[in-house]
Amino acid sequence: MSLTRKNKKEKVREPRTKITWKEVKRQKVLLFWAAIMVAYGVIFYYLPLAGWAMAFQDYKPRLGIFHSAFVGLDKFKMLFSDMTFIRVIRNTLAMGVINLVVTFVTAIAFAILLNEIASKGGKKVVQTISYLPHFLSWIIVTGILHDMLSGTGIVNELLVNMHIIDQPINFFAHPGYFWPIVAFANVWKETGWNAIIYLAAITSIDPSLYEAASIDGAGRWAKIKYVTLPGIKPTIIILLLMNVGNVLNAGFEIQYLLGNGLIQDVSQTIDIYVLKWGISQGDYAIGTAAGIFKSVVSIILIFIANRIAKHNGEEQLF
Repeated sequence: MSLTRKNKKEKVREPRTKITWKEVKRQKVLLFWAAIMVAYGVIFYYLPLAGWAMAFQDYKPRLGIFHSAFVGLDKFKMLFSDMTFIRVIRNTLAMGVINLVVTFVTAIAFAILLNEIASKGGKKVVQTISYLPHFLSWIIVTGILHDMLSGTGIVNELLVNMHIIDQPINFFAHPGYFWPIVAFANVWKETGWNAIIYLAAITSIDPSLYEAASIDGAGRWAKIKYVTLPGIKPTIIILLLMNVGNVLNAGFEIQYLLGNGLIQDVSQTIDIYVLKWGISQGDYAIGTAAGIFKSVVSIILIFIANRIAKHNGEEQLF
């Protein structure tokens, strides 16, 4: 065990490829397109970060970034002393975690169950139907939800006709229903699309492993547990790390379109807060500070998830 750990710590030096003009000319097309993508990233992703300076200023549009008064961390202190922002953080984090867990689990389960369909034609039809909602805009999705959950919608009609409830429920007037509605909308819209990458990972599993499991007497559930899930585990970990960083990207469109005055205490997210106070009220410094907080928390979550994944991987090796 100690020898294995020692060997792992030793850095393996890979042979370096010498970059020559001959190699550059040979790869000139790839280098050209790579340069375009690098320039695109610098212009549209890194240069706008200079706007973060507004969060540390009493920013005035007429004065600009270079002439606005520097106020340090005052805007951040104002943010965290505002109970509305604290409530917004709670809403964003809660909906982000719910969406992450529900959509992540349903995508994996759907991919595994879809892979178990014997008919190739049936599998293609189900897969096509399942990922079509991904291409619908949130305007259309929220419109469908409004029709389904309205007083005369199909949900209330079914509940009344089945004598589960006596009177139709106004789902958009009760705060307790909002988070489940958002989770359901994300699952319905994105499960089929998210399952595509898991299906691709499943197809890369060696078929001989399933044959060996069949010889050992394993049934379908045993094959899923001991062959399919371990086979797609690296893909699951990578996508989990990527999605953990998006926990605070709980959404904007669906919360903004479905929210109203009766449920605003549970519907507002950080993005809506930035729109309301940073843009609509003209306080760009507050909006920028809220955006910086969101970005920093996302980075911290990614690092934590990455360390946990590495730690678990080392425990399994020894």
